[in-house]
Amino acid sequence: MSALPAIILVEDNPDDERLTIRALRRGNIANEILVARNGEEALTIVFGTNPLPAVVLLDLKLPKINGLEVLRNIRANERTHLLPVVVLTSSSEDSDIIESYSLGANSYVRKPVEFDKFVEAVTQLGLYWAVINEGLNKGL
Repeated sequence: MSALPAIILVEDNPDDERLTIRALRRGNIANEILVARNGEEALTIVFGTNPLPAVVLLDLKLPKINGLEVLRNIRANERTHLLPVVVLTSSSEDSDIIESYSLGANSYVRKPVEFDKFVEAVTQLGLYWAVINEGLNKGL
């Protein structure tokens, strides 16, 4: 197991899951990647991970519990309320963007359709949140 904090990927589409993991690895992100394929799994993993993950990459359109409800639960919990959550979704609906930020999302990224742009976007996200950003686990 890595000494680096994990990255939690919440994604129900197997193709997007594989592509996201591939992009993170291409960017030399060495953090363990924990995958949740629905909102219920996401909450179980988030609340059960110790130390807290570096970031949660959260899709919105999920089975069982949608991504906005996952975000709401993360922000309502004293232990996880400051955990970085990046919404990574195909939705460009204004209502999803507004609600995500209203619930405390740290960033909202629409998944690019083109393969190369998707890989570049995810690689940059991984570098920022797992390497550049000063996370809560550093120095605690």
